[in-house]
Amino acid sequence: MSAQRPAYLLPLLAIFGSIVFLCTGTSWAKNALFPEVGAQGTTALRLGFSATLMLLFWRPRTPIARQDLRSIALYGATLGIMCLSFYLALRTLPFGIAVAIEFAGPLSVAVWSSRRPLDYGWIALAVIGLGLLLPLGHDVHTLDPAGIAYASIGAIGWACYIVFGKRVGHLPVSITAPLGAAVAALVVVPVGVAHAGAELLSPSVLLNGLGVALISSAIPISLELFALKHLPKHVFGTMTSMEPAVAALLALVFLGEVLSFTQCVAIALIMTASMGCALTAQARRVKPVPAVAEAA
Repeated sequence: MSAQRPAYLLPLLAIFGSIVFLCTGTSWAKNALFPEVGAQGTTALRLGFSATLMLLFWRPRTPIARQDLRSIALYGATLGIMCLSFYLALRTLPFGIAVAIEFAGPLSVAVWSSRRPLDYGWIALAVIGLGLLLPLGHDVHTLDPAGIAYASIGAIGWACYIVFGKRVGHLPVSITAPLGAAVAALVVVPVGVAHAGAELLSPSVLLNGLGVALISSAIPISLELFALKHLPKHVFGTMTSMEPAVAALLALVFLGEVLSFTQCVAIALIMTASMGCALTAQARRVKPVPAVAEAA
């Protein structure tokens, strides 16, 4: 057991670094690109550059079956919709809150196939957290309804992204990652061009867009792939549950976004529900028979 802890240290740092890079890149995008090209143009730059970087790095050449191409197309399209909806939500919602609302997507997928009472408990905890965030009453901290709607669409997109991602799970990452990003770019870039037009070609905008794509996509994906190879899935899922808190902290540092006490409690409840789902999902796989090695 003591020998496993050092072996897990670098993968744990990798997934934490992935979250930090992703949240830093998003904060950078909101601060530097939103005022220039809007959420639509920012999404187009991020996914356009990300797809280009990954295609150049991975250079997929393996022949792909027609049904797999269809699955990759669905996977990439949901990625594009998810990213665009999330950036549209960020126009009026604090970063940490937008991430917390989007977490309803993977949380729903995690508990959909189970009927255990404990899983319903995690759902209830997440619902309470979301209830504290959403403007259901007359709270002076009421959030923008349009922002909530976009974040909710992003949650649905995230759930579909996971479902379609499982359909292409048998393919190498060197195929799914670049081709999925390319499809996402094809979905989003026309929207960004229609919204921002020639502003997207400004040298400063292009430079910031390249930096955001590198920090928000290229580096995090590389770190996640390293972590997935060395960490059990439940540990990976638990670590990922830190994202709303990291997002809220970095938004405070870089964007000056201050959350109320109630909003912080709501984010904590959603994070707890997500971590609980990851841990109990792993527990369900444990049987009183010889264990089978888990593929990352």
